[in-house]
Amino acid sequence: MNQKQITEFSLQDRTKFLVEVDEPENSNAVRRVARADTGQMVVEAKKKFDEVLDQIQPVASAIITKLSQLNTPANEVEVKFGIKLNAAAGAIFTSVSGEANYEITLKWKQDKA
Repeated sequence: MNQKQITEFSLQDRTKFLVEVDEPENSNAVRRVARADTGQMVVEAKKKFDEVLDQIQPVASAIITKLSQLNTPANEVEVKFGIKLNAAAGAIFTSVSGEANYEITLKWKQDKA
């Protein structure tokens, strides 16, 4: 079972927030820091949270682009995918359920004549 730890992520504007993540296998991949407000030791994420989201955006955009190119585009598209935050790697896509990495729901509305 993976051990959990508290990781401090930063936004581009330097706002900081805490996330519980799995303990990294390589402790050299992260840096332990003390929080100024509490003195609590946490792990500092290597990437800013905005950079983590930059890893996700191209994947979501590619899915939306491909689905909008269907012969009969859906009225509604719902895409679910799991994201696991990691102090060293940033974001890792994880399974939503079972072995599926993505769950896609397409809905078409019937035109009433």
